[in-house]
Amino acid sequence: MGPGPSNVAQRVLDAGARPTIGHLDPAFMEFMDDLKGLLRWVFRTSNTLTMPVSGPGTAGMEACFANLLEPGDTAVICRNGVFGQRMVEMVERLGARAVVVDDEWGRAVDPRKVEDTLKQTPEASLLAFVQAETSTGAQSDGQALAELARRYDCLSLMDCVTSLGGTPVEIDAWGVDAAYSGTQKCLSAPPGLSPVTMSDAAAERIRQRRTPVQSWFMDFRLVMNYWGSEGRRSYHHTAPVNALYGLHEALLAMREEGLESVWDRHARLSADLRGRLESLGLEYLVPKEESLPQLNTVRIPAAVDDAAARLALLQNDGIEIGAGLGPLAGSVWRIGLMGESCRAQYVERCADALARVLELRVEATA
Repeated sequence: MGPGPSNVAQRVLDAGARPTIGHLDPAFMEFMDDLKGLLRWVFRTSNTLTMPVSGPGTAGMEACFANLLEPGDTAVICRNGVFGQRMVEMVERLGARAVVVDDEWGRAVDPRKVEDTLKQTPEASLLAFVQAETSTGAQSDGQALAELARRYDCLSLMDCVTSLGGTPVEIDAWGVDAAYSGTQKCLSAPPGLSPVTMSDAAAERIRQRRTPVQSWFMDFRLVMNYWGSEGRRSYHHTAPVNALYGLHEALLAMREEGLESVWDRHARLSADLRGRLESLGLEYLVPKEESLPQLNTVRIPAAVDDAAARLALLQNDGIEIGAGLGPLAGSVWRIGLMGESCRAQYVERCADALARVLELRVEATA
């Protein structure tokens, strides 16, 4: 019950244990087409360029920046946590210029600040933001930010690693040009894959590049010869066949439940968890209207030792929660309600275990 990975259902684990076949086997070619259809379904898009990158969410992030930016380009980056900062570092490593819009850790990105920056940066070709900041639990308005990108003639790039499958992600309805996610959060598949989708405009930007993509492995023009072609495909790299089996099964399970029902489950159980945690005296870092249901970040009471409390939860109750990152290290806990881990019995179990830990720690220091 931390910020990921989440629990993986037995049917997904069983799928990953199926016999491995060749990544150019005709049967696997059919499977790839079906998997792309499921990814379009969960992203709510019809984008042709929709596929899983062979690597975790960070690989998807780097692949998107590497394909959409060239040396000398300018990107406006929204930074309100660890992963916004990671975006900045990737942009700069590519030889592009990052113009940063900062917001407080634990708050959503302020669209007014973004618009002011876009007005002052007409040379920008990309606006990048984290919809669900995993380091804080803050949720930003992806629709509003994507609309600003269009208004100021930029492509939009959205990090939805923690949001996809937990809260609404509407790629086509919001007009998002590019997005990437991870399998280990609300999709509840094993870590190691990063679903990515790009609009026609983003795909055209890649086709019109003046310079080669810095990474051969992540060059979408090459990868799409394997993932993008219908029927005959050309070899690019050995796909992680068994991990793809697991992702496919996890998406099938979500489709059976219904995407809106999955979103509703996360919202309902997060409200239940919030009530229980607040009754224990725990204070949320993020204002309620900006808080992610699937990632609940609470301040650690002054009398409680962070590491000792998390270790007690793990050893005594078999529950893992996340520590704070960056400037929040030692001051917050990140409690995940993601995918298979978002179940009523886990909410009750986690709250009860935290109550015992808080009582013990407070008594120990009294």
